[in-house]
Amino acid sequence: MDERDKYIEAGKISATALKKGASLIKINAKLLDVTEAVEKIILDNGGEFTFPPQISLNEIAAHYCADPDDETVFKKGDIAKLDCGAMVDGYPGDNATTIDLGDNKKLVDASRDALNNALDIIKPGITLSEIGRTIQDTITKAGYAPVKNLSGHGLSRYKYHDKPSIPNFDTGDQTQLTKGQVIAIEPFASNGSGMIFETNVANLFAINKIKPVRNPITRNVLKEIQSFNNMPFTTRWLTKKFHVGKVNFALRELLQKNILNSYPPLPDTQRGYISQAEHTVIVDDEIIVTTRI
Repeated sequence: MDERDKYIEAGKISATALKKGASLIKINAKLLDVTEAVEKIILDNGGEFTFPPQISLNEIAAHYCADPDDETVFKKGDIAKLDCGAMVDGYPGDNATTIDLGDNKKLVDASRDALNNALDIIKPGITLSEIGRTIQDTITKAGYAPVKNLSGHGLSRYKYHDKPSIPNFDTGDQTQLTKGQVIAIEPFASNGSGMIFETNVANLFAINKIKPVRNPITRNVLKEIQSFNNMPFTTRWLTKKFHVGKVNFALRELLQKNILNSYPPLPDTQRGYISQAEHTVIVDDEIIVTTRI
């Protein structure tokens, strides 16, 4: 399998997990159960994790990962964003969809239509500004705000967020896409401000810089973290091997030493509801949407 084939296979696994996971998001289902089902699908199909599957509800745009004891249950009126990705030999796929459990169809359609309209114009030579303008125009014409401080991104081997940043509004950036680039296009639409902020408590992390640690508990937990190949991970993965108290102790020390970066949930500043849609694309004269099945 060459590099392109690995991207395509990773996209196929990502899409399979997304489709099945979305079908499980129903009123009274547990968020933790759906998350673990998505993880199992990725592993059963031969994939690695690009990042921990996330299911972010209502005003939260992204970065909500299920805790080990998460009791969240989907309820009527929720709008749920499922974001997941699989890797094959380090080559990632990344995709997301929004499931409406209430009366948010127009909001869901806004991000999905923005994604499809952006895909229609992707080709070598298209500028980031043109992509952002297409996404912005689609969402604003539907009566919503694009989330301006979230964006799509490039993808490369063992890099889940690489250059370039793919904006969700017209930034004026004249950088052009080139043939062979792999990118994730990721519109977010909000009925609030269209700006998100970081909350205080995170359970999603990634290695920043490895440094020596003396405490044996922290050292053992860090060794397990390094097995994730520098990709993001969540607290729940660590509690499968270590007692939760030891995990929390180690994470505090690793954050204090700046060995880890944390990525907390991201709600809209006005607590508006947010929808999301995402595909992974190989840029070519005729694009390949690796996560479309």
